[in-house]
Amino acid sequence: MTQPARPAPLKGRKVLDLSRVLAGPWATMILGDLGADVIKVERPGSGDDTRHWGPPFANGEAAYYLCANRNKRSLALDIASPEGQAILREMAAAADVVVENFKAGALAKYGLDYESLRAVNPRLVYCSITGYGHDSPEADRAGYDYVVQAEGGLMAVTGPIEGPPMKVGVAVADLFTGMAAVQAILAALIAADRDGRGQHIDMALIDCQLAMLANVGSAALVSGGEPQRWGNAHPTIVPYELFDCADAPIVLAVGNDRQFRALCEKVIERPELADDPRFARNADRVTNREVLVPLVAVALAARSADEWLGRLAEHGIPAGKVRGVHEALSHPTARARGMVREADHPAIPGLELVSSPLKLSETPVEWNRAPPLLGEHGEDILREMGRSDEEIARLREAGVLG
Repeated sequence: MTQPARPAPLKGRKVLDLSRVLAGPWATMILGDLGADVIKVERPGSGDDTRHWGPPFANGEAAYYLCANRNKRSLALDIASPEGQAILREMAAAADVVVENFKAGALAKYGLDYESLRAVNPRLVYCSITGYGHDSPEADRAGYDYVVQAEGGLMAVTGPIEGPPMKVGVAVADLFTGMAAVQAILAALIAADRDGRGQHIDMALIDCQLAMLANVGSAALVSGGEPQRWGNAHPTIVPYELFDCADAPIVLAVGNDRQFRALCEKVIERPELADDPRFARNADRVTNREVLVPLVAVALAARSADEWLGRLAEHGIPAGKVRGVHEALSHPTARARGMVREADHPAIPGLELVSSPLKLSETPVEWNRAPPLLGEHGEDILREMGRSDEEIARLREAGVLG
């Protein structure tokens, strides 16, 4: 007997997205992928800052904005106006979640802070995203991914050994925070379902960046020392880095002693390296990396990348080609996994965007809406709230509705 289709996990949940740029929009996009009705509240006339972050643009829409705003409806609303604030409070009374990334305390003057909205909706899950947290001595500082990568220790361990500290090529502090915010929001919704009480979630970019130092952070605390940069190498596994082949570079990731022996005996045909006491165990290889790595590099430089990758795969040794971004997104695996999808955008025919990595067998993520045009759904949303066409026209004339 065929089982009936199950609704998306967050079907029926309403999310008010008062955030902009990346961390907040990334979180609310994931909630939209999971079935929530996400209403993106934007400034009339200009909207989310990232709408203007380009080139590249696709028919006037910035690629940056397009990456983080699918599965949302856009309402252009002036929340600095009393009428805009009243509309938003009415929406919050019927919402499950609010996500905002204003400076700490900035929404209180509009009556849109957690305490004000909790008064009209005790079940509300209210997620604030800032750079440094609401109870921090730096709470008044604006949060920027690049600055947080610097201050959160990530740049200190990223980049060439002899070169300057470097940021990661993607705004990972923002993305870490967006993903962590989703975890906290889902947990808070479960708690609210259990006892009927919402709560305030205080997410800080600096907290999430520090948490994502993971083993590097642990090593610093355990050793008491400052971790160094290793470029493309690994601090505690050898050989585990980038090597130049005859025609192109590859990444070699030898994770244990068995793989190292297979590398030496079966792949590069240097069995004496596996028997050398300086290299027999990983700890020995780490100690003697300055001797070992050049020997491996000389061997790999003798043949093409494809030839080495074939031999490495044959013997179960992790390795991979360094692909460009377009090459990675065009790879058969990316396409087979549905990681690139046509967006069905109303103004950009044939637009392809990166998709969700979440793969749920019975309640799959949904792609119901392309990233919205500014204010695209404002009239529909206000009609759902019971506003007449005459009132909507008046709000538009007054500049409350964009």
